[in-house]
Amino acid sequence: MSFFSTRGQHCVTASQAILRGIAPDGGLFVPAMFPQVSKEKLVEMAGMDYCQRAVSILKLYLEDYDIPEITGAVHAAYDGDKFDSKEIAPVHQLDENTYVLELFHGPTLAFKDMALQLLPHLVTLAAKKNHEHREIAILTATSGDTGKAALEGFRDVPGTSCTVFYPVDGVSNVQKLQMTTTGGDNTHVIAVKGNFDDAQTGVKKLFASRDFAEAMDKEGKVLSSANSINFGRLVPQIVYYFSAYADLIRQGAVSVGEPVNFAVPTGNFGDILAAYYARNMGLPIGKLICASNRNNVLTDFFHTGIYSTHRTFVKTTSPSMDILVSSNLERLLFEAADRDGDLVKVWMNQLSDCGSYSVGEQRLEWMQSLFASGCADDRETAEEIRSRFLHDHYLMDTHTAVASQVLGQYRKATGDDTLTVLVSTASPYKFAEAVLAAVEGQEKAASMDAFACGEELSKMIGIPVPRQVQALKTLPVRHTAVCEKDGMAKAVLDAFEK
Repeated sequence: MSFFSTRGQHCVTASQAILRGIAPDGGLFVPAMFPQVSKEKLVEMAGMDYCQRAVSILKLYLEDYDIPEITGAVHAAYDGDKFDSKEIAPVHQLDENTYVLELFHGPTLAFKDMALQLLPHLVTLAAKKNHEHREIAILTATSGDTGKAALEGFRDVPGTSCTVFYPVDGVSNVQKLQMTTTGGDNTHVIAVKGNFDDAQTGVKKLFASRDFAEAMDKEGKVLSSANSINFGRLVPQIVYYFSAYADLIRQGAVSVGEPVNFAVPTGNFGDILAAYYARNMGLPIGKLICASNRNNVLTDFFHTGIYSTHRTFVKTTSPSMDILVSSNLERLLFEAADRDGDLVKVWMNQLSDCGSYSVGEQRLEWMQSLFASGCADDRETAEEIRSRFLHDHYLMDTHTAVASQVLGQYRKATGDDTLTVLVSTASPYKFAEAVLAAVEGQEKAASMDAFACGEELSKMIGIPVPRQVQALKTLPVRHTAVCEKDGMAKAVLDAFEK
């Protein structure tokens, strides 16, 4: 299968798209078509384990990888003790018509593990296929979870390095420690004096800079990305939507072909875009419910058709969603524009130059037929955490609670009681202070650090604090670099000198 740039100027194979990460014209690679999965195949997948389901979906897109290569990569990613659930992405019933897809059972306790445990294997295979002998230098920006998942995935992988930029004051205490204590001889973590959008914009500029590419080449390195702009990050995320539906079939919750909704907390739009791709492949999805926090640029976009970054950036208790420029939306725009790359390029130039663009009424109506949207502030998020815990004895992290709250808004506004899968993107232990404050009150949480808050959560739900969090108490901080947002290129090159 071929992959095209959303800005219309480049066509590559799957392995080339994964190796490059982003197109030379600044666009994102998208598949030439959406392969179809039949109802009969869905029934078959209900009898498979997660690895078998992953191979079934991945082979449809990664046509220049052979099946033994895909199978080996999948088992290397998901086998063993990396995930603390044998189902990898288990589905649990929350109430009569709500199920939770838990994507936080991996090594960094966030959904990014679902893709970033697999991506290093796909990247190293892609390098061999394309006779790339330089070091693959992974460069990524994070709003909290991608960073640690990328570092963990690429740590000490031969022929690669991984450099992560994070906003200096824009992640939780646990997220920061997870990154700055990372081991490995090929990992680099750099704090940026700015917010996530500053870090993400800086990384995109480095990918677009010929001077930086030449400097990296002199170092014997070639750039690639672990952000969801890389299709190698996106395609493993398609898998867990099919897996969730297969589990619902197996549990008798739905009959084959019966539509379900998905409610997804999202900032950069990658997670919910994977659900949209799954829908295009034939997965019976009714509505995709896009949930935002107070940085509700996506909510406004789906209501008005106008994407505008002319707003105040807000730090919230769901920091992984504190984003104003949602990179993966470009892939949806490509479909909304009937795959007209020139039109997408116009919109992206308007966003860069003016901070906004408008897609028009007809395209907005098309998107509204697929997506619902809503937002929740920190107060509403805390109320949702407390309510779900009291009524269902289920403890959510702040991001999942945003989606749960928005799902409630959607049902109240529409009366749509379709069975809905709530996508749970992180463990509550990653945001222990905010979660404990939601359940027990701000005063109690304020008197404790993140680890003490985690212990209190453990007493409440009877589940031990994850070993990954416990270990952070004693791990030494290895990464202390800080840079200005216009000094990221130098920071990368300096990191390679150490």
